[in-house]
Amino acid sequence: MNYRVIIIALKSVICCLFFSFFVTNTYAQNEKISFVNPILAGDNPDPSILREGEDFYMVHSSFEYYPALPIWHSRDLIHWRPLTNALEQYVGSVWAPDLVKVQDKYYIYFPANDTNYVIWAEDIMGPWSAPIHLDISMIDPGHVVDADGNRYLYFSSGSYVPLSKDGLKIAGSAVHSYDGWVIPREWSIECFCMEGPKLFKKGEYYYLTVAQGGTAGPATGHMVISARSKSPLGPWENSPYNPIIRTEKSDEKWCSVGHGTIFDDSRDNWYMVFHGYEKGYYNMGRQTLLTTVEWTADDWFKIPDGVRVDQELFIPNLIKGTPEKASISDDFNSKTLKPNWKFFKQHDASRYHFADEKLVLKGQGNGVADCSPLLVTPQDHCYMAEVTMEIEKDAIGGLVLFYNEQAYSGILADKANILGNLRGWQFVTEEGVINRKVRLRLKNMHHKVDMYYSIAGEDWVKIENSLETSAFHHNVLSGFMSLRIGICSIGDGQVKFDNFKYTPLTIDGKVMIN
Repeated sequence: MNYRVIIIALKSVICCLFFSFFVTNTYAQNEKISFVNPILAGDNPDPSILREGEDFYMVHSSFEYYPALPIWHSRDLIHWRPLTNALEQYVGSVWAPDLVKVQDKYYIYFPANDTNYVIWAEDIMGPWSAPIHLDISMIDPGHVVDADGNRYLYFSSGSYVPLSKDGLKIAGSAVHSYDGWVIPREWSIECFCMEGPKLFKKGEYYYLTVAQGGTAGPATGHMVISARSKSPLGPWENSPYNPIIRTEKSDEKWCSVGHGTIFDDSRDNWYMVFHGYEKGYYNMGRQTLLTTVEWTADDWFKIPDGVRVDQELFIPNLIKGTPEKASISDDFNSKTLKPNWKFFKQHDASRYHFADEKLVLKGQGNGVADCSPLLVTPQDHCYMAEVTMEIEKDAIGGLVLFYNEQAYSGILADKANILGNLRGWQFVTEEGVINRKVRLRLKNMHHKVDMYYSIAGEDWVKIENSLETSAFHHNVLSGFMSLRIGICSIGDGQVKFDNFKYTPLTIDGKVMIN
């Protein structure tokens, strides 16, 4: 036997296998995937993002929607799923939070009701602590740790306060550190309005990003500003690339872009997550957007030349396969509410339970305005929402579009009648047509909303009244809310809800169902 020939052949096979592995692995490391903003559609403003290894976690302002501070998870930065809600106790409207991890604990700092709070957990899934009052009235806390482990909170004023070692108390007086960036007077902005400080360290510098220009108002107002310092306490040097991002013309797709957080992945690629209103769809709220950033030779970051957030973008493929998109539909077969459901202002767990694979919701209030509807966030320009209801006693159930207590509309039913509700004006539109059980539908086509009902699986019947909802947004109504789909239970009795179904009617902006 010619062993020399065999050895040479084996070496050739090994070399081929190694080369194949090297090429495949190199390709996997360099493979790009494309996406089109937003990465998280619907009302998800003021994003704060935390990377832990290969996992990304994100929280947003949750305002008056409770349970509050939903935590989202992704491994590829494009597909996101809600994991849990970090805040159960109502403390008021929750604004721009900051999610951080220090040693072995997670913290979320957030303002609400003219003060600030912190909650903490040893696991991102919880349980999260009750809110701890920090007794300081500034907004938009941003957390940073210095080289010696000292902890600080920055606020929208450009001031910081020291924290206790455990991060649960204010440990000193506020010190002003940063004045922001001078906005040219000829630009159309809402106000100077510095807000949303976020801090991180890279190399020898600490970097600070803030939003300026006002989060609503003119489309060109909001922007991301950056500065750096060799100390987290300043003095700060403004970036020569300011504003890092801004809507320059009012006809751009994404308006009022701002509130950026800079972060990296495990391969040292860098990104910025931020928010913006979509032109023509302000009632969807501020949506979460993503762009890549690059570093210059003199240690500044900027958006790469030619990159536009309203066009197809490419980022490294961080995982194998494509994760399944989180579903908004709910068959109510679970024994707990999915984390994407939110009550308006109140979260009274005694109001609801699950029975026979249905959600049973006790009636409350005298109408849609004070019933604390249970809401989900639509993610599409055009969609259908449907739900089956069984009315008990003298309750009224409904499927509504809800902005706040003064701005809502929808289709409702009592034990016998179909009711219409147009901005609070409620009336019988179909009399004596049901016997306690009905399926309702809202069909939203670019703000024109038609309403339907169906009995015992029969054909859908459109009621006479339709809605126009394009004005249900902050620039008209204030409050920083969005137009959300809601189910409601009103009055004496309860409503059993079954098979809530959400169906997008557009794909990549094209209408698929008329």
